Amino acid sequence: MLPKHRSPTHPGEMLLTEFLQPIGLSQVELAARMGVPVQRVNTLVNSKRGVTAETAWLLADALGTSPEFWMNLQTAWDLWHAAKARAAS
Repeated sequence: MLPKHRSPTHPGEMLLTEFLQPIGLSQVELAARMGVPVQRVNTLVNSKRGVTAETAWLLADALGTSPEFWMNLQTAWDLWHAAKARAAS
């Protein structure tokens, strides 16, 4: 269920506040675990990039979550913003 009065939490914000900060893992360390450039993690954390299926798998493997967790966050974000754009037109 999508929130009505606020945007859903972006997957990058969830990554930072619920995973990286609590366990003291830096973006550089996460990127190394994932085998991706640090810019890929940084743009996700800064909400400038969304989670792709590949990224969802990499995050799941690196953090012990499921890829569905990350894809569900991204889908909620995308649907909420698409609904707002539709309502504005």
